[in-house]
Amino acid sequence: MKQIVIVGAGKIGGAVARMLAATKDYQVTLSDANDAQLAGFNSLGGITTSLIDIKDHTSLVSLLTGKFAVLSAAPFHLTGLVAKAAVDAGTHYLDLTEDVTTTRRVESLAEQAKSALIPQCGLAPGFISIVAADLAGRFDTLDSVRMRVGALPQYPSNALNYNLTWSTDGLINEYIEPCEAVVEGRLISVPAMEEREEFSLDGVTYEAFNTSGGLGTLAKTLEGKVRTMNYRTIRYPGHQAIVKALLNDFNLRNRRDVLKDLFENALPATNQDVVVIFVTVCGWRDGRYLQETYANKIYAGTVAGHRMSAIQITTAAGISAVLDLLAEGQLPASGFVRQEEIRLGAFLSNRFGQMYAHRSSSIESSKGFETLPELKDADVLGLARHASPAEIGRVLP
Repeated sequence: MKQIVIVGAGKIGGAVARMLAATKDYQVTLSDANDAQLAGFNSLGGITTSLIDIKDHTSLVSLLTGKFAVLSAAPFHLTGLVAKAAVDAGTHYLDLTEDVTTTRRVESLAEQAKSALIPQCGLAPGFISIVAADLAGRFDTLDSVRMRVGALPQYPSNALNYNLTWSTDGLINEYIEPCEAVVEGRLISVPAMEEREEFSLDGVTYEAFNTSGGLGTLAKTLEGKVRTMNYRTIRYPGHQAIVKALLNDFNLRNRRDVLKDLFENALPATNQDVVVIFVTVCGWRDGRYLQETYANKIYAGTVAGHRMSAIQITTAAGISAVLDLLAEGQLPASGFVRQEEIRLGAFLSNRFGQMYAHRSSSIESSKGFETLPELKDADVLGLARHASPAEIGRVLP
């Protein structure tokens, strides 16, 4: 049994802790600076809790020393502190950050690390990069890579057509910070909330627009090898126009505390969400110009005996699968590891990665994370009762 530490006991960190503890292959220490966040986990088997301030470097290094890995589910502006402590403790490090500056800091730290540092292990960046790299590898010459992801309410009921499903700080950060894109083969910076487009999937119309961080390290990896590459967040139509008005006309981009208060007190949270993933790659193979597409929808469900939202499931399953692959020796044991280095087949065949291949399922027992292969029970699988076969989505082999 490998000992790991999870830093951050919020929605995602708690979901990761429950998933990993349910396998009985990991002894989980869940840490947070807020005792109230830890209270609900004190009685769970396989999970111990630790009250710790991330900014206390000495105490954090002490907690990490001798552990197999630390998984950071801390806010993006603090996760770099966890990476530094992991390097000093000689512990493997994984995180969920979408923040470009933080990832660059982790890459710099990896130059002196004896352990593996693997950032961006969530959904986007994370799984989206694994999918895009797999599709890109099927071509002789690349033309375009378009990555689209959104965590959306199943039942939107306000003008923004949105409910809070994850970190408000992270949401605001990706709406404001500059975005990376490859244009005519060159990696450039483009503004967030721009270049809006519309598309339809399974009869539903969506909009998508630039947001920060989604490309991850894949942008640098494919620079000069692809003509066009971009990442955009998916929302229901109308969302972008209102958010742009708040950011620009009301100048809330420079008053993040006010914007956060507005979102958290006007937009209710929900566990009835759906994650939409849509990746399209075009290029040449055997002299023909072709397109490969991955499209998937993942719904909320019950995991490890606990009801989880789709964004919890996809994000927690992402970092848990990467941890499994690291523990099995399928990933480098030292230095900086990029998501695009992970094989899609290995990820999807992993017990956690199967939650992407088969949507969501009920996970219990010792070794097993027994993912249900057939859509026999809409409630167990987290699908809305009215979901049609078309709405269930598709996954490329």
